[in-house]
Amino acid sequence: MTAGPLAGLRVVEFAGIGPGPHAAMLLADLGAEVIRLQRDSNDDSPDGITTQDVIVRRGRLTVPTDLKDPDDLAFVRRLLSMADVAIEGYRPGVLERLGLGPADLLEDNPRLVVARLTGWGQDGPEAHVAGHDLNYLAATGVLDAIGRPGQMPVPPLNLVADFGGGSMFALFGILSAIVERERSGRGQVIDVSMAEGTLTLSAMVWSWRAAGRWPGSRGTNILDGGAPFYDTYPCSDGGLMAIGALEPKFFDLALKGLGLDPRELPAQYDRAGWPRLRRAIATAFASRTRAEWAAVFEGSDACVTPVLSFDEAVDHPHLAHRSAFVSVGGLTQPAASPRFSRTPPPAPAPETFGELEDVVDRWAAADTSANGVRAS
Repeated sequence: MTAGPLAGLRVVEFAGIGPGPHAAMLLADLGAEVIRLQRDSNDDSPDGITTQDVIVRRGRLTVPTDLKDPDDLAFVRRLLSMADVAIEGYRPGVLERLGLGPADLLEDNPRLVVARLTGWGQDGPEAHVAGHDLNYLAATGVLDAIGRPGQMPVPPLNLVADFGGGSMFALFGILSAIVERERSGRGQVIDVSMAEGTLTLSAMVWSWRAAGRWPGSRGTNILDGGAPFYDTYPCSDGGLMAIGALEPKFFDLALKGLGLDPRELPAQYDRAGWPRLRRAIATAFASRTRAEWAAVFEGSDACVTPVLSFDEAVDHPHLAHRSAFVSVGGLTQPAASPRFSRTPPPAPAPETFGELEDVVDRWAAADTSANGVRAS
């Protein structure tokens, strides 16, 4: 039995790319047994994308599976009859055509939680249309809000829709359904839309818009780089510093560290004075190197931080102290998160490989020895 708060939870992951595998990875990180069904053990995904490797597949037992083969399909259905959770990211209708639709699976296993993770959701005019993080951000208005005024919107990596609106909401739904199952004894289907998850993530901006606190276009508001006290600035050596001093008490500390006298500057939230305030802050940061400013603000509540590269972040003293990075299969990557006081999970392990029939036999034997009763 694997350690961790999700020890004993059985998850079947239909191989894909992006948020589905990421959600499965996080479940595995916390102790769930995740079986990844993949067309070929040498392929990273059905689409042949090979960039995810151990980072998204870590902690899994991957088994080569051909869903078009009747024998494999029968084993998969048997496996799902003993599972707690299934995660799939195919277009709507694909599993139904294979005979693995939720109605079929819940008939076999009424306690199964089926997470269906797509960009647009299971129904609607765009449900069968392909897309990626950027497309969902574009459709929800979020992309239009990211970037500098008068310039093109900036793609925020694929962290917002794929992993924020996708995998995080999939996990939220899965664990919520498991909690509810303790009362009802029944599983259910979770329809996860990355577009809708993105909208939920943007709720505060919608609230601020309604209250008149987000009056401007892209790059002119509080959290989008419009405020001079919530932005990044170049230093004398070309390095960057980030200032996020939203609260007046932190803003005062930031000005003090920068050697600026607030009596000679516009008030913090005087929008008309923001251009002059920005020039003063920019001039101050440009007077020293990034390392010098990092030393000035080390341990300060001024909310001023050096902008580190990925390589530099690995050596950040606080992250190093917390062991926030680990090596899995020789590849440096983020450690499991969050932390648990009583049931800490083990360190992430590399992906392993096995055979579908062996997993089915092992699960069946375990259920038989436990008289068919499992804690999950």
